Amino acid sequence: MSVTRPASEQRARRLAAQTVEQGRRPVRVLATATSPAPVPAPPASAPTPDPGTARILVRSARASADGLPSTPPSPYWRPTERALRLLTVSTVAVVAALVTGHAWLLAVAAAPAVLFAVSAPGGGRPTRLDATAAVDSRRCFEGERVTARIEVGHDGRIGPLDPTVTLGPGVALEALTVRPTGVDVALRADSWGRWSLGTVDIDVHDAGSLTRRTVRVDLGTADVFPVPAAARLTPIPVRLPERLGEHTTRHDGTGVEVIGVRPHVHGERQRRIHWPSTTRRGSIQINQFAAERASDAVVLLDTLDDVHDPATGLSSLDESLRAAAGLTRAYLRRHDRVGLVAVGGRLRWLGAGTGDRQFYRMVESVLEVRQDRAHRGPALPRLPLPALPRHALVYAFTPLADQRILDVLGLVRDHGNPLVVVEIPVGEPPVDPGDEVGALALRLWRAEREAMRAALRGSGVPVTRYTPGEVLDLALAPLLRRRIGGGSR
Repeated sequence: MSVTRPASEQRARRLAAQTVEQGRRPVRVLATATSPAPVPAPPASAPTPDPGTARILVRSARASADGLPSTPPSPYWRPTERALRLLTVSTVAVVAALVTGHAWLLAVAAAPAVLFAVSAPGGGRPTRLDATAAVDSRRCFEGERVTARIEVGHDGRIGPLDPTVTLGPGVALEALTVRPTGVDVALRADSWGRWSLGTVDIDVHDAGSLTRRTVRVDLGTADVFPVPAAARLTPIPVRLPERLGEHTTRHDGTGVEVIGVRPHVHGERQRRIHWPSTTRRGSIQINQFAAERASDAVVLLDTLDDVHDPATGLSSLDESLRAAAGLTRAYLRRHDRVGLVAVGGRLRWLGAGTGDRQFYRMVESVLEVRQDRAHRGPALPRLPLPALPRHALVYAFTPLADQRILDVLGLVRDHGNPLVVVEIPVGEPPVDPGDEVGALALRLWRAEREAMRAALRGSGVPVTRYTPGEVLDLALAPLLRRRIGGGSR
């Protein structure tokens, strides 16, 4: 099969190192050419197969929209390579016996006929074949392993199994074990998203390995969640809703942080008396505590563009979701409510909620944002009012690569919500040292991005910069110097 894409050949070579040999039978791995996720190099502990027995195939045609094969396998028994070799020997022996007149050559030609008679449907070859797959988990995080156990059902005698694995996008093959009655496939989730795990075509041989039949098993889909960025800081706005929580306010209430003392009022508890002030002033003084309230936060994801850093290859969309997941987890751990708005080809939003279940609901709602670019319209949809609770602090994670995001942020300010822009760096375009036109284009590119930052800061919106790989708290720490105010509704 000819391969026209060099990237597919590189992925095929990497997958060849991950092929595990069962006895002397080769195990084939099919890597779809439409897979957008790069396949990493195999671990150092992975066994290296014999180059003479490991076969690798690359599927480049007749694939469905998700990159998986769309043509079903043949439901009939077909001769194997061993059968073709025996038929060749038998034919040559018969021809040689007729030409030379030696009758003993017919005995050589009779051996394959006996083997075919033993492997006939009435001689133990199964008439029913099916395969079922059981996946240990349909939800995992990036880098975790997903194991599928495939069992082959039959009503006769079968020989060795020869599996062919077609990987879906976003997953990589870690291990493959062939058992007498099935196959175990271990996959690694490389990128977040809702991915198809792929399919497994198992060539089932009869007891004599003279005929074979292929059964296909679809492994289904899996939800791969992003690894949240490390974050613990939770900045709060000036105004908080009247709901008990863990954030200290400037108002008097029933908290645990002392903000001052005041004269005693009849009915106050004696345990709240501040004795040093009482002794100095000659009158009973009571500790004054700050009220503790909960906070509402909304994560706004910019999915208008997915920009890749030319130097590191990092994706702005991937890093935005990882940073947003870390901030969401930090607020949920403080029992705050968090909502989500994803702006792109489609508007996705989720009302504010609390608890661990809210984290998974938010991530599941944006696992398919990569497909939203196919639904772009002439204008961006307006933000619904339930998506932005009153006085909720909005965090906008954006690479500032599209001017339309400024219009969306303006709508947030019109709602009166306090706003923080977290910029995801995307790197600078590479320019040759002697290219004057490229250097001028780079200066214009820098000036446009700086103009976007200046426009946001000029309207009172703080802009902070998050560096992928670092702790998110480094970007949020400057926000703790003062409380974040919002606009007027």
